[in-house]
Amino acid sequence: MSTDKLYVLVVGSGGREHAIAWNLSRSSRVERIYVAPGNGGTESGIDKVSNINIGVSDFFSLTKFAQENNINLVIPGPEQPLVDGIESAFKKIGIPCFGPSSKAAMMEGSKTFAKDFMKRHQIPTATYENFSDYGKAKAYLESVSHKVVLKASGLAGGKGVLIPADKQEALFALKEIMVDKVFGSAGNEVVIEEFLEGQELSILAFSDGYTIVPLPPAQDHKRIFDGDQGPNTGGMGCYCPTPIAIPELIAQIKNEILQPTIDGMRRDGFPFVGMLFTGLMITSSGPKVLEYNVRFGDPETEVVLPLLSDKSDLAEIILACVERRLDSVNIEIKPGFAATVVIASDGYPGSYLKGKEITFNDNSSFNYSDTIIFHAGTSIKEGKLVTSGGRVLAVTGVASTLRNAVDKAYECVKSISFDKMYFRKDIAHRAFAYLSQQPAKDNVMTYASAGVSIDSGNLLVKNIKSYVKSTQRPGSDCEIGGFGGLFDLKAAGFNDPILVSTTDGVGTKLKIAQAMNLHDTIGIDLVAMNVNDLIVQGAEPLLFLDYYACGKLEVEVAQNVVKGIADGCLESGCALIGGETSEMPGVYNNGEYDLAGFATGAVERKNVLPRISDIKVDDVLIGITSSGLHSNGFSLVRKIINKYNLEYKSPCPWDSTISLGESLLTPTKIYVKQLLPVVKEGLVKAMAHITGGGFIDNIPRILPKDLGVSIDSNVWELPKVFKWLKENGNIPSDELFRTFNCGIGMVLVVSSDNEIRVKKLLQQYESNVYTIGRVVTKQTNNDKHVVIKGI
Repeated sequence: MSTDKLYVLVVGSGGREHAIAWNLSRSSRVERIYVAPGNGGTESGIDKVSNINIGVSDFFSLTKFAQENNINLVIPGPEQPLVDGIESAFKKIGIPCFGPSSKAAMMEGSKTFAKDFMKRHQIPTATYENFSDYGKAKAYLESVSHKVVLKASGLAGGKGVLIPADKQEALFALKEIMVDKVFGSAGNEVVIEEFLEGQELSILAFSDGYTIVPLPPAQDHKRIFDGDQGPNTGGMGCYCPTPIAIPELIAQIKNEILQPTIDGMRRDGFPFVGMLFTGLMITSSGPKVLEYNVRFGDPETEVVLPLLSDKSDLAEIILACVERRLDSVNIEIKPGFAATVVIASDGYPGSYLKGKEITFNDNSSFNYSDTIIFHAGTSIKEGKLVTSGGRVLAVTGVASTLRNAVDKAYECVKSISFDKMYFRKDIAHRAFAYLSQQPAKDNVMTYASAGVSIDSGNLLVKNIKSYVKSTQRPGSDCEIGGFGGLFDLKAAGFNDPILVSTTDGVGTKLKIAQAMNLHDTIGIDLVAMNVNDLIVQGAEPLLFLDYYACGKLEVEVAQNVVKGIADGCLESGCALIGGETSEMPGVYNNGEYDLAGFATGAVERKNVLPRISDIKVDDVLIGITSSGLHSNGFSLVRKIINKYNLEYKSPCPWDSTISLGESLLTPTKIYVKQLLPVVKEGLVKAMAHITGGGFIDNIPRILPKDLGVSIDSNVWELPKVFKWLKENGNIPSDELFRTFNCGIGMVLVVSSDNEIRVKKLLQQYESNVYTIGRVVTKQTNNDKHVVIKGI
C-alpha cells in the first residue's frame, strides 16, 4: 500500500461535498483538497480545502485540472456525473475515482434497471410494473386496488418519487410525469409499484466490488413541511442511528440485501466500487429495497460522517475501496447519535430567490464544539456569504443521546439568519414516537417478540405448495399443511416390498451457500445424499421429507431451498410429502440455517441389495463419474481455501468462467434413474455410494470379509478440482481417495458376464461410465479391502 500524500478532487457543490471535504481535511495522508465547483463553506474556513470553478459535468476541464495538479484521488458527489461516466474519464488517465462505472451507476440512473436487477437477483422489493407508454400506464393504474408509488425512472434530483393519497391523485401525478414532463426526460419511463407500509431507513455502505461495509442506518425527512406533509424535497433533515435498526436487523439487511446486491452486480458484469446508498422500508415481512443511489446521500452524509471514529481515516477507507482491499482497513463508529437540520430558502422545492445574505449571531452561551454547519446552497459574493440554492445549510448536532443531538442542532440553527429562511421543527419525530411506545410494548409478550414468526412460516407453506405438488407420483397426493404425509405402496405397484429409509444432511457445504447467498441447489444435494443411499440397496425412492432449522426464518431463502429439494425429488422420482421448519433464535445466528433429509424407498423382497454372498473373485467394478465434490469433505476444502485467503466470489482457480463458490456449489449427482433399469433386471450384485470416507471406507461396506478390490485410477481422469485440492492442500494421495470421490460417485459390482450389458444400459443415460477394477481376495491385496493403483 502506497503512503504517498493524497491530492484529492471532490466533485460537487452541496452539503455532502462540504462534509466529505471537512472529514478528509483531518487525514494526515491528505495534503490538499480541491472542490469543483464547491460552495461558500468550502471556499474558506477549512484547512487544506479550496474551490475550483469547474462544473461537475465538464469532464475535459476536470481531467485537465487533475493532471496539472497531481490529483491522485477523485471523489464525485452527485449522481449525474457518475451516470454520465466520470469514473471512466479518470480511469483513462490513470487516476482512481471513488465511484461506480456508468453501467453500475444505472442502479440509480434508471429505476426500471434497478427494479429488474432486484427481481433477477431475488432481492426483496415492492411488486412493480414498468411503463414507457402513458396509455398502458394509465390503464394499469386504473386496474389496481392497492395504494401505489410513482417513480420517474430517470434522474430527477431526488424529487421524482410521488406517493399519491388516492386513485385520482395517482392518475393526476402520472399525467404530470409522463405527459406534462414535470421531471423532463426522467419521466419518459415510469415505475408503478405497491406502496409499502413501515419505517423507512437509509444505509450508506462502502464497497470495493467484493466486500461491503455498512455505516449506521439513518432516517431522512423528505417532505418539506412538519408532520411529513407537502411535496418531496432532496431531504430536510436526518438523524442517525435509527432506534429500529437493532443489530439483528442490520445483519439481515447485509446478508439479504447489501451483499447480494454487490455480488449480483459483479456477476452481471458491472462491479460496484464506491458508496452504495440503499433506501429501505422495514415492513412486517422484513426489509425491502425502495431504491438504490450510487453515491454519498445528502443529507445522510452530513449526519453519518461526524460519527466516524477518529481512528478511522476516511481517505484510507476510500483508497482501500478503489484498490479493491476494503477488508484491510478498520472502520469504527463513535458511540452516540447525530442529527441534521436543513435550512432552506423560502419557496423550496419550488422557485426561490437567491443572493440573500447569511449571518451568524454571536451566542456566547451556546457550545459549538458538538455542532457542525455544513454549507449547501451558499456562495461568497463581494465578501459576503449569500444563499445560492434551495437547501442552504445543514446543521448537525452530535451527542450521547438522540434527544440531545437534536437539541444541539436546533440550538445552533437559532444562531443563523437570512431573509425568510425555513426549516422543519420536527426532525427525528418518528424516532421519538417509536421510542415513546417501547415501554408499553415491552410489557406484552408474544411468540413474535421472542423471535419466532408464525406468519412467516405460514407464508413459506403458501409459497412452496406448487413446488411440492409438482413432485406428485403414484402413491402420493403431495398435499402439505396437515399433520403427516401419506403414501400408498399398493398404488405404487409393489407386491412384496421391503421399506428402506435413509437420513442425511449436506454438511458444511451449507456455509458456502450462505456466504454466496445462493440457495437454489443445496436442496438438490440434500435429496441426492439420501436417494443415492436408497438406490444402492435396490430401493426405488418413493417419498422425501425435509427438516429446515434457522435462527430467523427468511422466507425467500427457505423457499429457494425447498425449490431445490423439489427439483431433486423430480429428478429422482420421489414425492416430497412434507417437512418441518424450525425457527430457533439463539441456537442459530441470523442468516444461518441447517438441513436434514429423510427418504423412504421400497424394493421387492427378492431384489434387496447388496447380494454379498453372490460376490466372487473377478467380478467387475463399474464406476460412474461424479459431478464434482458432491457434499463431502467441505471442512477440508474450506480449510484449504482459507489458507490461501481466497474469496468464494473470486474467479475459480480451476474454472475461470465462474466464481469459486459457484463451482463448489455444483449439486451432487442423482444416480437413481440411471441405475433403476440395471437394478430391476437383477444385473447388479452390489453398489457403493462414494460419500464421506471415499473409496477406502465405502466400498468395504458391500464386500464379503475375505474379499477386496483392486482399482486402477488411471482409467479415468482425476477432475481439476481434486488436482487443485491435492496440490494446494498438500493432501497425500491415499488421504485424497479416503476423503473425496475423486471423480467417481457410484461404484457397481457386476459379474464379468454382465459387464457389457450393464455398461450399455448405463450409457443410455450418460456416457461417462468406466470399468475401474475387479474383485480380488484380501490376501492378494496384502490383507486390505481396497487397493488403488496409479495414485
